[in-house]
Amino acid sequence: MAGTASIPLARTANDASAAKLQPTTIAGTADRHSALPQTQNTDRLGQFGAISQVLASLIWIGQAALLSYSVGVIAAGGAVQPIIWCAVGVLVLGILRSILDASGARMTFRCARSVLTSSRQLALAALAGTSPLDTSRASSGVAASTLAEQSEALVPYLSRFRSVRLRVTIVPLVILCVVFVWSWVAALVLFIAAPLIPVFMALIGWRAKAASEAHLVELGSMNAFLLDRLRGLATIRTLGAVDLTAKRLRQDAESLRKRTMAVLRIAFLSSAVLELFAALGVAMVAVYVGFHLLGQLPFGAWGQKLSLSEGLFILLLAPAFFEPLRELSTVWHDRASGEAAVAALDNLSKKGKSLPGADTSDDKSVRAAVSVRIKGLSFRHAGQEATVLDGFDLDVAPGEHVAVVAPSGAGKSTLIALIAGLALPDAGEICIDGERLTTSSASRLRRHMGWIGQHPHILAGTMQSNVRLGRPNIAQLEITEALRLAGLADAAAKRDSAPIGENGLGLSGGEASRLALARIAARNNTGLILADEPTAHLDSQTASNITDSLLALADGRTLIVATHDPALAARMDRIVRLTGAA
Repeated sequence: MAGTASIPLARTANDASAAKLQPTTIAGTADRHSALPQTQNTDRLGQFGAISQVLASLIWIGQAALLSYSVGVIAAGGAVQPIIWCAVGVLVLGILRSILDASGARMTFRCARSVLTSSRQLALAALAGTSPLDTSRASSGVAASTLAEQSEALVPYLSRFRSVRLRVTIVPLVILCVVFVWSWVAALVLFIAAPLIPVFMALIGWRAKAASEAHLVELGSMNAFLLDRLRGLATIRTLGAVDLTAKRLRQDAESLRKRTMAVLRIAFLSSAVLELFAALGVAMVAVYVGFHLLGQLPFGAWGQKLSLSEGLFILLLAPAFFEPLRELSTVWHDRASGEAAVAALDNLSKKGKSLPGADTSDDKSVRAAVSVRIKGLSFRHAGQEATVLDGFDLDVAPGEHVAVVAPSGAGKSTLIALIAGLALPDAGEICIDGERLTTSSASRLRRHMGWIGQHPHILAGTMQSNVRLGRPNIAQLEITEALRLAGLADAAAKRDSAPIGENGLGLSGGEASRLALARIAARNNTGLILADEPTAHLDSQTASNITDSLLALADGRTLIVATHDPALAARMDRIVRLTGAA
């Protein structure tokens, strides 16, 4: 049997997870580079919001016409009555424009939040459905950083950039057509100036996207490093590596600062490029209109001279022609950050070695001790040539207590994980109570298993909530009895409703192990208990107490224990030895 490093599993097979996440359908693509999950309603809501903002921008054409007409009337010494009605018209159009713009922004924001929620659900579902034995699985720090922080970049990307992109496509074209009706020269100036902006911004955008991706990778790496070091803070202090860890964090923070400033420099550069060409375009239109009204440039108005109202109307539309492009510049960084966030979420959503039957529903049906039969079992971790288990056979009778003893790296933890159905073997078969463990049967079989790992994960909350783990069908009386059976009745009475800190802060190692036992004791449908080094890292007295509680819990149930502890192994019915080979 080839030896390799065993993988300790942090989560329990009998833990009740959150409700199963349902991925939403993909109704459309976010852009030509990537697809985001959208329901039909959210996709329609986003389209309506973008269209509302486009209409709000086009209303300015009517306001500009009324303003230029009013100035023409005043310059000609006309009556005041038409000007009053023009002022009322400008006010009404302004109110309508504000309503459309605000409602459109609200709709696109709601659509963006909905898509972000769906994207997070897909990523979480992929993580929940990935086997703990998959070595390519994202670390908890990277996953937490991506889901909680980096993914937020999707909101400005979807709510602002995509609507601005639609305005850039429609509004300048409409204004260009309107200006062309009055002056082909002014329209030609706008037509020449406009393409220069997207070209230069696209060149800058390539660099901005690369810088944003590098920034997000650096941020995720630093968060993962910090989270891992906080979890191992006690070990770091024991080894005297506090200063070395702090130095590494300072270096990462400095690297992150440099990448942040690089992204900001590119963002400011894109804004400067747009403002330059927009200012030149408006200035050229103003020069033409001014000299045309003075008679120096009599051409370009379809054979007749522009009036003051017509010239002013063109001048008022010229800045509005570049306004969507200005907005595009302000949200260009959102595009780069958003696409980098999409890529990060896509990486989390990629499926590796799947968890067979990732169904977390609970089952209260009582089940007696079960048999376990393993025949020709072989397994190799992804990306490794060495085989952890090779042709392994094992038969465990119902109610039998078996200890699996082996050197480190021989595959004890991997064997327990395979029996729990956390991954499928490369060859051979595992039968639980005569039923073969497959992708379709794994979820059903796991409902009757209990798991105790080396380091049980304790959530922030009370002892009672850590025993219940969100399972509403477990009564308070069952929790109290489970705590008593695990030897935690006195500790629970002393703590009362006092909360436990994240990852078991405030509990000793022995109490954390007992709490894992109580989780199993609260369920009467467990026919098979799997324990991976339950007494590791405990003193002899605490280990003996844990062994007593484990055997009491396993009375009338099948128990398979992977252990290095000779005292624990000696109290089992049978000892199975694995030998690791190079």
